[in-house]
Amino acid sequence: MTMPIRPWPDFTPLSLEMRDELLPAFRELPDGVSEFSFAGLYLFRDTYKYRAASLPSGGYVVSGEKAGEPFFLLPFEIPDEATLRGLFDSHAYLKNLNARLLAAHGAAFEAAGYRVVEDRDNFDYLYRRADLAELSGKQYHKKRNLVNAFVNSYSREERPLDDSNASHALDILEAWRLAKGIDGDYAAARDALEHREALGLEGRVWYVEGASAAFALGERIARGTMFAIHFEKAVDGFKGIYQYVNQAFASALPAGIVTLNREQDLGDEGLRQAKLTYRPSGFVMKYRVYPS
Repeated sequence: MTMPIRPWPDFTPLSLEMRDELLPAFRELPDGVSEFSFAGLYLFRDTYKYRAASLPSGGYVVSGEKAGEPFFLLPFEIPDEATLRGLFDSHAYLKNLNARLLAAHGAAFEAAGYRVVEDRDNFDYLYRRADLAELSGKQYHKKRNLVNAFVNSYSREERPLDDSNASHALDILEAWRLAKGIDGDYAAARDALEHREALGLEGRVWYVEGASAAFALGERIARGTMFAIHFEKAVDGFKGIYQYVNQAFASALPAGIVTLNREQDLGDEGLRQAKLTYRPSGFVMKYRVYPS
């Protein structure tokens, strides 16, 4: 049953019943913002208390909360000034404004007295799929050596993630959680595995020495030209397994997917350096907008 999304200012908590309305709309977005998919929002609906409403001129607005501050998202378009002012009256800021909408409305924001701030911690890292699949050239020699050492050290098998092995991926997730000693994105990853078909997610499972050892899960965005990798988990004990999974998943995706989106670093310096070592081809730049 599809739950209709009510017009703003009447927000409704994000739910799986909104899938039929929101999933195809998000898939038509050209921008490649990793959060701007139905799965990207649904899986973190509890973390950020996401609620959705339709806008008078079309498209949708999503309301959320972080660290006690309410924010809103405008994935599709910037509404008229009266609606925008109304949204700022009840929210502290506009989050994840993309470069396309900023280019179209930046001058109007400035004229209206809004303050636009680059949000580097939330930039998505983009990579050419072929680069990560091939790992050719001097810039990738360390990654290539780790992958080769892994391949030469362990027997391995790769399978598409489906109903026959989803329980194996859940076992990997549990092992990852136990080894890390923290939950992190455990709840979202488990939800993603359990509802992957409804959410339009695709993935792979890897077996090492006959045991389930790693999985990756994500989805096609930016009208099918980009693949956002939402989750990548592995068990401990196999040196080079994450580098191998990174390369193997890029190789397994169809050639029509040109770009991999490996999401943000959230300001974590270690994660930032790790992402930079893979030589991103670019970024999905995002901005915050504050009222005057």
